[in-house]
Amino acid sequence: MPAARLVLDANQRPTLSTARLRLGVPALSDTAAILAIAGDPRTVEHNPSDLVADLLEAEELVGRWVQHWDDRGFGYWCVREVGSATVVGYCGLKSMHAQGQPVLNLIYRLIPAVWGRGYATEAAQAVVSWAGTAQPKATILARVRPDNEASRRVALKAGLRPDPALDENGQDGPDLAFSNRGDPRHTGG
Repeated sequence: MPAARLVLDANQRPTLSTARLRLGVPALSDTAAILAIAGDPRTVEHNPSDLVADLLEAEELVGRWVQHWDDRGFGYWCVREVGSATVVGYCGLKSMHAQGQPVLNLIYRLIPAVWGRGYATEAAQAVVSWAGTAQPKATILARVRPDNEASRRVALKAGLRPDPALDENGQDGPDLAFSNRGDPRHTGG
């Protein structure tokens, strides 16, 4: 997995750079871009409960992401192509529980215009790599709907493995678990 370059922003939060992408901490000024992503039914086809209806709901969502960063020092990043200010997706980690165990849930969601370019894989690999250093004991978990083959491939290419012990029913139906448990570089539970 190619290493992402880490730079701290003005607030001492990590910005990740890959060969083609820049992942930066979200700001409220990103709200319209997040609405364009999460408000598009194609991007939430497998998780329809994630559909964002309007700008106010998107602002509340971004506000929760910023609060997660403030509270925990990590969260979701906005994904941009190198050399562009346009947000093409988001990818990152959120604290939650799966089967009663604390995990960092990995998400990757991009606008349809960039699907098929490998950006989700590149962003997810950068985040998983960063987490391996910043949160080495944490269980990284990607929850994948059974019929979402593209998401399954991204999870596997990001270094995660099927982890049936963490499978569970999510808000939109069954979620198959892919985690870093069993990876010799993972030092957690």
